[in-house]
Amino acid sequence: MNILYDERVDGVLPDVDKAVLLRTLRTRLPNLEVLHQREELKPYECDGLSAYRTTPLLVVLPRQLDEVQGVLRICHELRVPVVARGAGTGLSAGALPLEKGVLLVMARFNSILHIDPDARTARVQPGVRNLAISQAAAPYDLYYAPDPSSQIACSIGGNVAENAGGVHCLKYGLTVHNLLKIEILTVDGEHLTLGADALDSPGFDLLALFTGSEGMLGVITEVTVKLLPKPQTAKVLLAAFDSVEKAGRAVADIIAAGIIPAGLEMMDNLAIRAAEDFIHAGYPVEAHAILLCELDGVEADVHDDCARVRQVLERAGASSVRQARDEAERVRFWAGRKNAFPAVGRLAPDYYCMDGTIPRRELPGVLQAIAGLSTHYNLRVANVFHAGDGNMHPLILFDANQPGELERAEALGGQILELCVKVGGSITGEHGVGREKINQMCAQFNSDELTLFHAVKAAFDPGGLLNPGKNIPTLHRCAELGAMHVHMGQLPFPELERF
Repeated sequence: MNILYDERVDGVLPDVDKAVLLRTLRTRLPNLEVLHQREELKPYECDGLSAYRTTPLLVVLPRQLDEVQGVLRICHELRVPVVARGAGTGLSAGALPLEKGVLLVMARFNSILHIDPDARTARVQPGVRNLAISQAAAPYDLYYAPDPSSQIACSIGGNVAENAGGVHCLKYGLTVHNLLKIEILTVDGEHLTLGADALDSPGFDLLALFTGSEGMLGVITEVTVKLLPKPQTAKVLLAAFDSVEKAGRAVADIIAAGIIPAGLEMMDNLAIRAAEDFIHAGYPVEAHAILLCELDGVEADVHDDCARVRQVLERAGASSVRQARDEAERVRFWAGRKNAFPAVGRLAPDYYCMDGTIPRRELPGVLQAIAGLSTHYNLRVANVFHAGDGNMHPLILFDANQPGELERAEALGGQILELCVKVGGSITGEHGVGREKINQMCAQFNSDELTLFHAVKAAFDPGGLLNPGKNIPTLHRCAELGAMHVHMGQLPFPELERF
């Protein structure tokens, strides 16, 4: 699908003279690699959410900081929109390029600049892979805690932009909880430092504001992350259930018992079978749902916690509970979960990944409702999610080659996200809003809240040049969707229509 941007709705600026832009870039930045031929641009037309595709006007691949500054300054002068991109593994079309804009690829900034084992920090460039940080820290018995399933490929700059999580975020937090400092460039090329090497810094917490801002406030050029000591031991319990509702209730029971696992993941039968066929992790394929519960720390505490969790699971109705016999089996259990997305991808030509978050207590009812929606739209849904923190990833299976199936998948996905909001949750937990969920932002936030978001955006980027048309819908868009009150035929805050 090729998304067409409407200036009135999404704030994208008028046509750009490609020849003038290309000539200016080559004149002022002669060493900058610029892609401009259509066949060169096609590989950059989408991110991991491949249902949406747009060919960018130009792609630039800087290697030096002054080249990034130069690109931003030129685009600012010529009023050209800029979309920053890392590894391209995002799942909300957040890095989707613009037909009338420049795609700024930061993948070549991939150096680990310094690891300080005493301070337990790592200073890295934005193109460094998530997993590479832990690999570099391993000789010091340290690691970087956030671990998205795509950690072998995703970049830390993208993790910051989307506030990525992972299977261990229940205990160790999201990206925002594991940062100390970032260096950014503003839309006009000004350098800013957000955060500090200390655990706290004076003034507003702009580091937290920037984390998860999806490239709308600035371009990340350096990241300082916290490192943690590797746990003395880690054990995993695998519990099978004869209903997803029982598994959902077991999640709340574990947390209510005062136990905070390092990871608490859930998969339904469709996901179990797909992962087992793909990875051979040793999953019980007849189970309606499984829970993976990892406990880490010192040996004595982990041993006691495993016994307590086993009791909770058995009381919750688990048909079987088994503990990984050794490290190899523990790794195999997690390999099945971390490869669930590609595994499910083998079941249908396409799938559409949702990212809603709900209160844990609502898991049983929401899972029942998703099953009903799946039947209504006649599309299969595989459920894989971070159950401990209520972050759900329903994977909607469809075939884009069949007329109407993509539209049905999008409608079903929208219904799931709005269900999350209805029960007190959110439309995203770690994948961001991007283009994919921008309509559902209208369901979650009212006009006053959206006005505030636009004001923050304008403080950093008054011309609306950085990643326009993403994350924050215009009030016009929400009104057209019927998701916002319009008084006497007039939108509130008409001055914001230009964004």
